Amino acid sequence: MSSGSDCRPQTLTKPALSEKEAAELVDRVFGLKVSWLRPLPSYDDQNFHVCVSGNSTGAEGAEEYVLKITNSEDSREPDLIHVQTQAMMFLSAEGFPAATPCLTKDGSIMSLESGDTGNKKHMVRLLTYLPGTPVAKIATTPQMLYEIGELAASLDKALAERFHHPSVKSLHRGQFIWNLANVPLLEQYIDALGQNKYRAVVEQVIEQFKGKVTPKLSSFRACINHGDLNDHNILVDSSSASLENPTYRVSGILDFSDMSYGYYVFEVAIAIMYMMIESPDPLGVGGHVLAGFESVVPLTAEERGALFLLVSGRFAQSLVIAAHTALLYPENKEYLMITAKTGWKHLMAMFEMGQEAVEKKWFETARAYTHCAPA
Repeated sequence: MSSGSDCRPQTLTKPALSEKEAAELVDRVFGLKVSWLRPLPSYDDQNFHVCVSGNSTGAEGAEEYVLKITNSEDSREPDLIHVQTQAMMFLSAEGFPAATPCLTKDGSIMSLESGDTGNKKHMVRLLTYLPGTPVAKIATTPQMLYEIGELAASLDKALAERFHHPSVKSLHRGQFIWNLANVPLLEQYIDALGQNKYRAVVEQVIEQFKGKVTPKLSSFRACINHGDLNDHNILVDSSSASLENPTYRVSGILDFSDMSYGYYVFEVAIAIMYMMIESPDPLGVGGHVLAGFESVVPLTAEERGALFLLVSGRFAQSLVIAAHTALLYPENKEYLMITAKTGWKHLMAMFEMGQEAVEKKWFETARAYTHCAPA
């Protein structure tokens, strides 16, 4: 859920190409003939699932792609988009299921194109299509949650230790609203919630965050975060023939547009929060994800101590920014408010249960994994 390079959640910069215009774009920029295409849901970019006919000049003859048309605000930062795309290519080479770009006719991984209205420019990429089912649409098991935590830690560790790029400094996005360090910036948008019990909880999250998390950030271990490992950005495929009890493996990691420098503990907090959304036992999720994460990157005592407020902070970010953006884009409200359907209930439940009790549940579950491997 990218939202621009600065603290604005979203300005009116989302592309609005018709399907015909999108097909013509694929032909003109990438030299590929479109058999069919269909829109894909998106937050502030425009995405299409594209099938091309004939031989492809793209990645290993793939015939299905995602056409990603970046909003005009983010398109002003080509270095940032370039390094995000290079990170995807690096992760794919490292064995992670990340998409790779199809080259343009002139051999580039992306192209800046004139927009649908006015003088707006949009960065355009054609990425390999990753098959699979979003985690949001399956019943997650403790094993799946463990593996998602493991994936989050492995991804961040690989980027921190082995990813090098001349423009990597562009990932230092100081005022980026989706970076977990910037929970206090939500105060600028909290009016979108109106006056109710939800607003009061978000205000409490922000105040506690400023008092208990912000002063400790310098003690957390830094890394590059994917930043949006939500239940729609992780795809899975069934790896068993059993229809009654299928087992799943991760088959795709989507949407690197929220990548930024952050901290290891941010990534596990984000993963926990989003895995809670569709779970029948939301408060039980955290321990399984944490155990998987700590099998690769064990957290320090200070990082663990911030986990409750970091998960709460991500809920607050998602809920406040979605409410604000829905006011700007009422026609996209259903997609924007996906998390809000259950997010408020989970955030309220966390605060009703209290930090000490929630942490006890998470940490006891995670500790059990040290005595027996995941099923």
